[in-house]
Amino acid sequence: MADHWQECMEFAVQVAREAGAVVCAALKEDVFVMVKSSPADLVTATDQKVEEMIISSIKEKYPSHSFIGEESVAAGQGSTLTDNPTWIIDPIDGTTNFVHRFPFVAVSIGFAVKKQVEFGVVYSCVEDKMYTGRKGRGAHCNGQKLQVSGQKDITKSMIVTELGSNRNPEVIKTVLSNMERLLCIPIHGIRAVGTAAVNMCLVATGGADAYYEMGIHCWDMAAASVIVTEAGGVVLDTTGGPFDLMSCRIIAASSKEIGERISKELHLIPLVRDDDKKE
Repeated sequence: MADHWQECMEFAVQVAREAGAVVCAALKEDVFVMVKSSPADLVTATDQKVEEMIISSIKEKYPSHSFIGEESVAAGQGSTLTDNPTWIIDPIDGTTNFVHRFPFVAVSIGFAVKKQVEFGVVYSCVEDKMYTGRKGRGAHCNGQKLQVSGQKDITKSMIVTELGSNRNPEVIKTVLSNMERLLCIPIHGIRAVGTAAVNMCLVATGGADAYYEMGIHCWDMAAASVIVTEAGGVVLDTTGGPFDLMSCRIIAASSKEIGERISKELHLIPLVRDDDKKE
């Protein structure tokens, strides 16, 4: 069965590359923008078109598999993770970047079996960087093996996070106060690229020492989570406990020490889980 998942991963790389070509072509055209949960939570016709393209390609080859896609969920489909082989898809991670032509957008395709992520593919299409991670087989970018920095001292760390799309003033206060507490440890710096998947891949490359965020979704995290762990990093819940793919929150770090240290500084934001149970 292991070889079967390898075949699935190779197909995911092919599909991600095709989807990335559509995204890059669309960057040269006028973009029609719609809003979802907040005035800053954006979606475009390209998000929807690319997701349909990815799902139809995979469904044709693997008709018995399940799917969780960002735009399908937005359109009212469920996002319950079962034991069935499940493709977890974000057609454009970094839609706001895409709208503004800020050059970090990614196609993210994760694949879970029995609720565990087996492999992940993140294609940062403007950069033409294809990140892959396969459970037990390592993580790579354009064929080069990835390794986290291994940094354990938070005072020597650079952290990536996001301000998010929630515009509730109380949530924004918590987001900013979390950043303030981390900066005052002190740390070397905080960066934001605008896509959860690429942020996590930057941890996998060693370019950043950790990433944390609350209010993202399983399609933002699934693929990149296995890329981080296969590069030697760790993924944790923002409480410091075990990572839960459906919890809408994550710390991805180069070491357990840094991940747990970040968790001690974070005040939690109330979230609704992706599988619809209240936090």
